[in-house]
Amino acid sequence: MVGAEPLLVTLVRLIDHVPQPPPLTARGRGSPRFYPDHVFLKAVLIMIVRHLHSPHELLAVLAQPTAEMRALRGLLTHDGRFPCRRTWERRLGALPAALPAQIGCLGRHLVALVQPWLTSGRAVAVDSTTLQARGGVWHRVHRERGVIPHTSIDTEAHWTKSGWHGWVYGWKLHLVTTVAAVWIPLAAELTPANAADNEVAPRLLRVLPLAVRFVLGDTSYQDPALHEACADADRLLVATRRGAYPHTDDGVEVRSVFHKLRSLAIENFNEQFKGIFDVHGSVPTRGLIRTQRFALGAVFVYQLALLHRFEHGQDLRVGLKAFLKAA
Repeated sequence: MVGAEPLLVTLVRLIDHVPQPPPLTARGRGSPRFYPDHVFLKAVLIMIVRHLHSPHELLAVLAQPTAEMRALRGLLTHDGRFPCRRTWERRLGALPAALPAQIGCLGRHLVALVQPWLTSGRAVAVDSTTLQARGGVWHRVHRERGVIPHTSIDTEAHWTKSGWHGWVYGWKLHLVTTVAAVWIPLAAELTPANAADNEVAPRLLRVLPLAVRFVLGDTSYQDPALHEACADADRLLVATRRGAYPHTDDGVEVRSVFHKLRSLAIENFNEQFKGIFDVHGSVPTRGLIRTQRFALGAVFVYQLALLHRFEHGQDLRVGLKAFLKAA
């Protein structure tokens, strides 16, 4: 009796069937790319699931003489050719720039399949969550003087003040997710922690499904330009208002309902996401590009897990961590 195909191999195969966005830019001068982007998306999936954080680690694991690794190597070839080490390094280094568009594309596809708003309003929640940098912290007094007191410090990270965690040195993962019974991530970007939420938000909102009518955010998104951008797209931005509580203006009761819905969706999703990918502590990578590849790759893997479980009639809210650990 032939054994069932390993789950990781099944997930890698699934990437061949997910929609992909158009290229970011027209091809420039020089030879055209031989290997398509989905080859490197498959590699990112393997790296996230197996906790591999560099092309060297990936290639070392793929080189192992097991049936699973032979199957994976076969899925990472194109026209019978397997990329060389330099190609892996170059293309995996360039992939983070394309991941936000890929996440947006797959998010729209999932909404069309799952139809999360059949019994609720077509709302999304937008927020950022902090991720601690790996290694030491670069204090302001040293940063201003250009002094790096320890080699463990990731100098591409930055500071932000979180209402929950106080001052954090690291990164912000900016996310948009559905406000519904199923949390589907629809857009994501990873920036140094000092990036302003309202300045990143327009890039997130551009990739949302056209059906979205309500965008729910906290005070960071209370920005006239963002309100105008949402209105131009026939959407209503509902963001927490500044000022002393309790608010007594017209509509406060309705806004309170929206804010509760936002909190239940995005804050619970953030905690679930951090738990699944073990980032309640620091991230496992250093540098902006590697951390973008890890964090945005993890969002893509979460989406892919939802797609697989939907196709097999499984729960889309419970058991995701065990499912990915089993791969």
